[in-house]
Amino acid sequence: MSISSNRRVALAALLATAAVPALAQPTRPRGGKIEEAEIEIVKERENQLPEAARNFDKIELAAPPKTDRQIRYTFPDFRLPSQNLNPSVRVLTIKQEELAPLQGNYARLGVGNYASLLGQAHLHTTRNADYAYGLDLNHLSSARGPVDGKNSSVAQSKLQLMGERYNGPMTLGARVNLGRDRANFYGYNPKLEPKPAPDSIKQVFYRVDAQAYLRNRDRDAALQYDVAAGYRYWKDHFEARESDVYATLRTAYYVTEKGRVRLDGDLSFISQKDSAFSLSRPFAQATAAYEQKIGTRLDVSVGGTVGYTGDTINDARQASFYPAVRVGYTVVEDKFVLFGGLGGGLQRVSLYDLTQENAWLGPQARVADTRRGPTVFFGFNAAPVRNLQASVKVTLSNDRNLYFYNLSRRDTTRYELLYDPKATQLVQVHGELVYNAAEKLRVGTKVDYNGYNVKTLAEPFHRPNFQGVFFASYNMYDKLLLGGELYGLSSSYGSVRYPVGVVTPQFREQLKATDAVVDLNLRADYRFSENLSFFVLGNNLLGRKYERFLNYPVKGINVLAGVGYQF
Repeated sequence: MSISSNRRVALAALLATAAVPALAQPTRPRGGKIEEAEIEIVKERENQLPEAARNFDKIELAAPPKTDRQIRYTFPDFRLPSQNLNPSVRVLTIKQEELAPLQGNYARLGVGNYASLLGQAHLHTTRNADYAYGLDLNHLSSARGPVDGKNSSVAQSKLQLMGERYNGPMTLGARVNLGRDRANFYGYNPKLEPKPAPDSIKQVFYRVDAQAYLRNRDRDAALQYDVAAGYRYWKDHFEARESDVYATLRTAYYVTEKGRVRLDGDLSFISQKDSAFSLSRPFAQATAAYEQKIGTRLDVSVGGTVGYTGDTINDARQASFYPAVRVGYTVVEDKFVLFGGLGGGLQRVSLYDLTQENAWLGPQARVADTRRGPTVFFGFNAAPVRNLQASVKVTLSNDRNLYFYNLSRRDTTRYELLYDPKATQLVQVHGELVYNAAEKLRVGTKVDYNGYNVKTLAEPFHRPNFQGVFFASYNMYDKLLLGGELYGLSSSYGSVRYPVGVVTPQFREQLKATDAVVDLNLRADYRFSENLSFFVLGNNLLGRKYERFLNYPVKGINVLAGVGYQF
């Protein structure tokens, strides 16, 4: 609006009066003149901003700029070597709680009974806004084992190189994993004489996994993406080889504030060679879905999964289609969520992974991808009180070409893969309960029940029905960390062959139960100074030389102690 002449005069007089104290100061020049002007006062002004896309799955932003490094002491977790080359995952196949990663570079060395040796090194750059790269080295071995000393030795060596480059919202990275695992086929009759030489029963696995990836770090961008391509190579001590060229795609595009389109894809081409055959195993799978938040409580995702595998074992269908439907309902905000849905899909299976689960797999293994579906799942996630989280998920599935392990009829020191020609019905119940108080005290349990309904096999060989772990750790003033894990694993079944008859050699096959597993592990880490620490680990402290796989007992009480240095 405009101001009248009379009002302009009054306003000018008011400004002149306010200027008198300033004019009275001797350091400022005297005099001055207020020019006649017209002032406009805008009563209403509206600022309009474009609508921002809201993302539900946030991606972490870039690391802050490089600052002075301050060493923070924590207690990383690791386990002793076992006859099963990957005990922390493959004995129970339950994801374990991990402690916070150690900040800075460190080296660690430890020794123990069974002539065990542990060596670790972590060398990485400090935080930088432009790049990150590093090296991790791990070695864990036991020169003697539970059967005939060196004949049951075991070793694992791993080297990882990684590097990332940050350019605005984009991350370009690459990593290379190199591994060597040593095991022996010591599942022979302990009364056998003479004993076989260690080199005659040796098995060694070599692994290479190289990958390059491109990711979006901008959590406010409408398009989120994670694209990767890589090459995996595996070979054993004999004539088996496996090469895998693969690619993965994970994308989400937010079309509205509460809705997004998701597209995931996987490609893989495996070439497998052994002494008796050579074959190729192509694999492709894509999942497309639309996800929408309705109101404040309901989340709905509707889509489908299309897959193809070149496997021909048991004449299973090579092409498949399964629904991808999920519904989530928030009963109490941030407290209790119910979910359920329909699903299914192909699960890629390779010798690279199988030999980490069972180191005594025999030659000429015919590997097939698992067709899982259709599946029905339902469950809940809950946080009833502060620091306490609980979840339960029930899955009902129909699996074809689900693999099982059993002793080879030709050589009982080695295992072969078995498949039920008909579908296997699976009832799976997974539960977790974790209490975490300010990273000082952590207590929890995780359990899995798997009910297998096989049709033509006598039993679901070497697949236990129950597996569980109870874990706890306590950090005392960042000086002493105490931790423990109690594992339980129900018995499963394998089959063994007994000779019958005298004149003509004949054999009779009989079912035999494996041992139930109860395994207690304890650890303690003591921080002596800002850089120096000491640790002691105890595995299988109950001393039970159980057989997770028939004919292969594990070590008894295994203790390892050592020193660590952080820099």
